[in-house]
Amino acid sequence: MTVSSLSADQARRIALRAQGLLGAPDRRGGVRGVLRHLGAVQLDTISVLARSHELVPYARLGAVGRKAVEGAYWGQETTFEYWSHAACILPVEEWPLFAFRRRSYRERGNLWGHQVSPETYRHVLDKLRAEGPLTSTELGGAKRTSEWWDWSDTKIAVERALAFGDVVCTERRSWKRVYELAEQAIPAELFGRELSDAECVEQLVAQAGAALGVATRADLMDYHRLKGHQVEAALPASGLVPVAVEGWSAPAWADPEALAAEPRGRHRTTLLSPFDSLIWDRARTERIFGMTHRLEAYTPKHKRVHGYFAMPLLAGGRLVGRVDPAREGRTLVAKQVSLESPRHLEALAEALLEAAAWVNCDTVRVEALAEESLRAPLEKLLG
Repeated sequence: MTVSSLSADQARRIALRAQGLLGAPDRRGGVRGVLRHLGAVQLDTISVLARSHELVPYARLGAVGRKAVEGAYWGQETTFEYWSHAACILPVEEWPLFAFRRRSYRERGNLWGHQVSPETYRHVLDKLRAEGPLTSTELGGAKRTSEWWDWSDTKIAVERALAFGDVVCTERRSWKRVYELAEQAIPAELFGRELSDAECVEQLVAQAGAALGVATRADLMDYHRLKGHQVEAALPASGLVPVAVEGWSAPAWADPEALAAEPRGRHRTTLLSPFDSLIWDRARTERIFGMTHRLEAYTPKHKRVHGYFAMPLLAGGRLVGRVDPAREGRTLVAKQVSLESPRHLEALAEALLEAAAWVNCDTVRVEALAEESLRAPLEKLLG
């Protein structure tokens, strides 16, 4: 089917289906299926309801066991961590696609303003070769002092080796990266597959287009943090097709598979991590869903509007509110709640109860509610 234009509503539903949030979830594929479909899941240190990389498959699959999530990500050498949209978990099949970035880092040499001697770099690689996978602590210590960015020489060396592709992380222990020689951890057929920069970017643009469904050039750039000229050069060979979207001022491209059938099916009702790839890009989120969303974790408390880790509420294929969650023992606390309309009250209660059960909480307590008149009916729904 040839499609040259889409309504804003069609584009929204295509985006939701492409992100695995419209239609029946792929439960057989599980967490790894979600990762392969999205192409990247962002990592972050913040853990409120749960860590963001746990929240992403939860949003799509429902209350999948948290141990199963961790087991799907790490320790099986089916994934690796690298710099994509940010620090992300990636399917191991994507190792060849980031060769262009590894080469770029190697050409730059010193990264993040850190200096390290060639001797220290060789020592880290020799130690990993002799002893196998190790954490930075086991390599000799991660920091010189307690300051967050005051890395030890060993830590600088191993992070540089990670960026260059000499070392890879396919496992975490107690949230610590476990480093291993890439030649030992990455399957030989992938490790030895050399793609040109152009081939890498073409495939990443195609992958981003499939994960987004329909996207502008800026959207495609943002997904794996590519440069404008890279995306422009890659588009003709990416397989994506140009479309015009109602209300979008910029040209757009769509995945042909996304246009093959109307997006239909069950909408997921859930709370989304602020680091969920559905809402990674602020401009895209505003364009598609009409919500201006900002992570306020690093905003001074007195300047926050929606809360430290406000999670957008997805219901009926739209972003209809926000919840800033916390946990106190076996109680899920909704510290701050806002809804676009009272008609979304049942969806809010459903999302809160499911999230509470997922993190082994027995009760839900609502603190600040933007519309206090909704408190009694909400608490009734929450039991």
